[in-house]
Amino acid sequence: MTKPLVLAGVVLAVGAATFAAIQFQPTPVQPVTAPKTASASAMVAVKQPAAHSELAQMGKRAFEATCAACHGDNAAGQDGIAPPLVHKIYEPGHHSDMAFFMAVDNGVRAHHWSFGNMPPVAGLTKGDVKAIVAYVRELQRENGIF
Repeated sequence: MTKPLVLAGVVLAVGAATFAAIQFQPTPVQPVTAPKTASASAMVAVKQPAAHSELAQMGKRAFEATCAACHGDNAAGQDGIAPPLVHKIYEPGHHSDMAFFMAVDNGVRAHHWSFGNMPPVAGLTKGDVKAIVAYVRELQRENGIF
């Protein structure tokens, strides 16, 4: 009687482990192919601060070179392409600075918006991302997002 119970327990454990392994495998992030176009419109109006910190100035240049093609000028988003980062969803209490680092390194599976997945971003150093985050956070603060 004990052997059948042990065998049943082992079978259930192996089945549960197999199910969990299959169910919770990360899905590869598919690249977003929609480039910035002249016809795409900004999703939010972004008020600029009077001046950016030195770090945020570097971040603005890096953002313009790597992020603006999808997230739009001044992180205002582009309708039909990518969300605005100057938005309450991306406030520090909901998306920490680390979330930006992880998005660059790993990409992001679509979860707040219906734009599709964001691919990882190649060619950015941790310092670049730190500067980009400083730029985005300064824009957010100027626009009442804390």
